[in-house]
Amino acid sequence: MNPRNMLPRGAAAVLLALAVGVSATPAHASAPGPAGLRQVVDSLTGPDGAPGALAQVHDRQGRLTATGGVADVRTNTPVDPRSRFRIGSLTKPFVATVVLQLAGEGRIELDAPVERYLPGVVRGADNDGRRMTVRQLLQHTSGLPDVLDHMSPLEVLDDPLRHWEARELVDIALPHPREFEPGKGWGYSNTNYLLAGMIIESATGRPYGEEIRRRVIRPLGLHDTFVPADAPGIPGPHPRGYVRPQAALVDITRLNPTVGGAAGGMISSASDLNRFLAAVLQGRLLRPAQLREMLTARPTGRTSGSEYGLGLEWTPVENSSICKDGFWGHDGDMLGFSVRAGATAHGRQATVMVNLNPGGGPALDSAMRAALPDALCGT
Repeated sequence: MNPRNMLPRGAAAVLLALAVGVSATPAHASAPGPAGLRQVVDSLTGPDGAPGALAQVHDRQGRLTATGGVADVRTNTPVDPRSRFRIGSLTKPFVATVVLQLAGEGRIELDAPVERYLPGVVRGADNDGRRMTVRQLLQHTSGLPDVLDHMSPLEVLDDPLRHWEARELVDIALPHPREFEPGKGWGYSNTNYLLAGMIIESATGRPYGEEIRRRVIRPLGLHDTFVPADAPGIPGPHPRGYVRPQAALVDITRLNPTVGGAAGGMISSASDLNRFLAAVLQGRLLRPAQLREMLTARPTGRTSGSEYGLGLEWTPVENSSICKDGFWGHDGDMLGFSVRAGATAHGRQATVMVNLNPGGGPALDSAMRAALPDALCGT
């Protein structure tokens, strides 16, 4: 069976965020035990790591949470296992889910040109708004340049409460050369999902965040999940978010999330991300035809051997009986936070989060790459 196209049954996920201690509801014997999960968290904190980290493993048998480091470097407050945090590009699976729901309702055609829904927005050589499709946006095969390649983090740090319009961000990216012809390559671009959010609004007449709340957050009871628009704070228990532009940490917790928008502006928690990923892969949010579209993936060219569907990425894992078919998930980076989330086809869920981004350095980058597969696929 090709894991890119299968419909997983009983998917689950694991979350790594920021806090201190190990707690558990009854955990399945195959899940990483307290010592193993503690090792994952310890690898993310310390002198060369983030101020804090949290790991949560969840499957049908229970939930195990490990936390380490601190939520606030001034007060040394431990991270609450219930913490909420900015999820960055993990917003993209939520946006893709809504677009696919609208496709199932006949309100969006995946292979229709972007121009149909956003007339005149995607300009450039050869009328590329007429040549690239909605599907290519969701799968990062449009060739559009990434807006983040043409913005400096310092620009946001200088005015973190500034409001950004999606069209404004798109217009920063579009004057730059295309990476490739639409459909002729793969290249991750936040510009794609800013446009996808605009397409949701064009098709429904409502803000993309309202559609996510109506179609995903409320039906699943995701009480820790928000599309915050301009609200700069993180409601409820949360760690401080930090960047390290030079030697010292800078607190960037209060941030206007419109700078991420439909590409990365949401807030959630470990338990909510677990529930969301499980619901997607179990077919609770999408019809079978649309779930097949989401999980039909193409190679990314990354050294991990991963393949990207519509808003979810499949990653192979060697020498793991738990992840023998790999896992589906997504990365999420936003100023102050770095998150990784994944789900297996056999009933386990995972997400990884630290409260430092960017500026962690090579050691933390390496630890983050290993943390999700270790938590999700370890024994």
